[in-house]
Amino acid sequence: QVQLVESGGGLVQAGGSLRLSCLASGRTIGDYAMGWFRRAPGKEREFVAAISWNSGATYYQDSVKGRFTISRDNAKNTVYLQINSLKPEDTAVYYCAAMRTISQSMDVNRFTYWGQGTQVTVSS
Repeated sequence: QVQLVESGGGLVQAGGSLRLSCLASGRTIGDYAMGWFRRAPGKEREFVAAISWNSGATYYQDSVKGRFTISRDNAKNTVYLQINSLKPEDTAVYYCAAMRTISQSMDVNRFTYWGQGTQVTVSS
């Protein structure tokens, strides 16, 4: 079992930046792909970004490309999401997720472990 705890959310003005962190426990994440998803008010959860086990591959939703950067530090069992140029439409609860795979490719619908989420609110 992998437990995931997100942090770093908050209230920020449009154009600002945040860095979300996801600390894993229970197992080392060295052989896990990691991802970030979000759920905006009144909407379904959507994929945001993912990174392969060794950072060899990253994937992004089109709407966040160039603004969001996913990274990981396996030694710290932590995954990050740097969010720049925030927009009001980025307001959502952001969730960290893990999927055991050492493939560089991944099916983002197959993430197995989920955190409780961290709220990001962007004011205009």
